[in-house]
Amino acid sequence: MTLENNAGITRLKVGFELEDPKHDYVIMTTPEGLAGLSPSSSSSSSSSGECISIWWSFWWWGKLVFLVIFLVVLAFCFFVWIGPYLMDEEVIPILNWEIEAFSKPVLAVLIFSSVAIFPSLCIPSTPSMWVAGMTFGYGLGFLLIICGVSIGVSLPYFIGSLFYHKIQWWLDRYPKKASILRLAGEGDLYDQFRAVMLLRISPFPYIIYNYCAVATDVKFVPYLFGTLVGILPEVFIAIYTGIMIRTLADASKDQRSLAPLQIVLTVCGFILTIVTTIIVTVCAKKRLKELQTVEEELLLLR
Repeated sequence: MTLENNAGITRLKVGFELEDPKHDYVIMTTPEGLAGLSPSSSSSSSSSGECISIWWSFWWWGKLVFLVIFLVVLAFCFFVWIGPYLMDEEVIPILNWEIEAFSKPVLAVLIFSSVAIFPSLCIPSTPSMWVAGMTFGYGLGFLLIICGVSIGVSLPYFIGSLFYHKIQWWLDRYPKKASILRLAGEGDLYDQFRAVMLLRISPFPYIIYNYCAVATDVKFVPYLFGTLVGILPEVFIAIYTGIMIRTLADASKDQRSLAPLQIVLTVCGFILTIVTTIIVTVCAKKRLKELQTVEEELLLLR
């Protein structure tokens, strides 16, 4: 066994005595870039990496604290200045017209119909969800919205099947952008349900996916249930917003101010809802990106 050092490259030669006079050698080579590294330099590099990680953690938490403070200030300004003006000039007249023009059963039919039909017409249905929260609260309002959404996402799915080949052509034309959509059609029913749920939670355009889903070969059942689970954060935010608008409108109409505890609970509830939704959306987007990366790697292997 011999040890040689040539131009910064260390070679360890091990010979085995056989009947053949020639020796077989196993050569272990140290790359030139690592030859000059000492234990002290390695430890300093590790310490530097730990410092960067710590500062990155502080930076992330600092951004989160700044976001919370910004939301608190924004909510305070809204409740003190913007909210009362909107209540007096816009919301209260609309609520009075709604009470005088429609009974609650008629209003329930209108809310259900708008949530069921508007997505097929590429019209946002969030204002109808606000009205559901303002008029019916969490219980009946939630049932109306979920039943309407079940039809609202089913109609585009079946309408899109009439244009299956055209949508497929569009997806094939933009394979990288469409890879995130094709995730929903991969795997078994559970995998499809999970992918659809993540797509609904993430900020991917809601109406576009309604029509493109069928072209990804996702089954209807995981598509429907994944959608219903994925839109729950949006539904609860819409209902809560409607309830909050109704509370502020009633207080403004009666010329009375909210109790300090009620203001604190309302503001904190609103901020908590927004922050929770942001965190869930970010986590879903991150997980969806991981699944998309795996899918792109599989496409390259094919």
